[in-house]
Amino acid sequence: MARLAHHLSLWFDRRGWRDLIIGVPYLWLLVLFLLPFAIVLAMSFATRTPSVPPFGFGGDNPVINLEGYARLFTDPLYIRSFLTSLLNAALATGFCLLIGYPMALGLTRVSSGWRGILLMLVILPFWTSFLLRVYAWMGLMGRNSWFNGLLTDLWNVMTPEGWAVSHVPMMHTNFAVVLVMVYTYLPFMILPLYANLERLDRALDEAAMDLGSRPFRVFRDVTLPQSVPGIIAGGLLVFIPAAGELVIPTLVGDARMPMIGRVISDEFSAARDWPMASSVAVVLLLLMVGPTILFTRYSAKADGTTPEEALK
Repeated sequence: MARLAHHLSLWFDRRGWRDLIIGVPYLWLLVLFLLPFAIVLAMSFATRTPSVPPFGFGGDNPVINLEGYARLFTDPLYIRSFLTSLLNAALATGFCLLIGYPMALGLTRVSSGWRGILLMLVILPFWTSFLLRVYAWMGLMGRNSWFNGLLTDLWNVMTPEGWAVSHVPMMHTNFAVVLVMVYTYLPFMILPLYANLERLDRALDEAAMDLGSRPFRVFRDVTLPQSVPGIIAGGLLVFIPAAGELVIPTLVGDARMPMIGRVISDEFSAARDWPMASSVAVVLLLLMVGPTILFTRYSAKADGTTPEEALK
């Protein structure tokens, strides 16, 4: 026993604590990602049954059933849902970039005192419940709200006679989904961009201006190329959760054009078709992993390391 305690003490003195600290994140990923994903992947090859749980393997059912994956490419519901999700997520990402890039660039140009205040304002929405913020937008976009009334008055003033409307239809549209997603995920675009832009060497901009470049050309030729990693990181942080969003499309979206998160939820709960829902979830995950791998390879190439070293 004493010898065992001695060996353990030597192990911890040499490399044990380092291995223990490194192993905690891997254990977290194993328990909370790999094991649940393995269960979902196995369910995607199962067959729907009326039993509890509502799927089965073997016996009267095939051991591997690919019907769910086949339906993904033949059923218009799933094809339309995937396309709607990708389109709405791409629009939200694009608008977040257009709004967030000037804000992030402005944060790097203000004094340190104002910078802290403005950064606090950027993350301030996180202090409020996500669901409460969505409900607030539902109130703003309702046909009887002051916001809708203001937009209706502006529309009636700016459009020709005969185009007048009683209210602007915003709720239960893809416009509402994109609008609320832009508001929700905008900080996820601003913060990575700010972190990237804040590290840039301002001397390069000054050198370009000393050589006769105009401010816009300095931004296009010097600042923008160096901020590409921040743009990609922010884009992934917005696009990936937006593509699988459930709450926002359910509350403000069009039920006739559901996003894929709503389809997965309905398949699990209402239809109780767990194998089909698992197939959709697996394909969605694979679609999201692809851009992440590409970004890892790009970052590794930019840093001069191999993709394998970057993953480590």
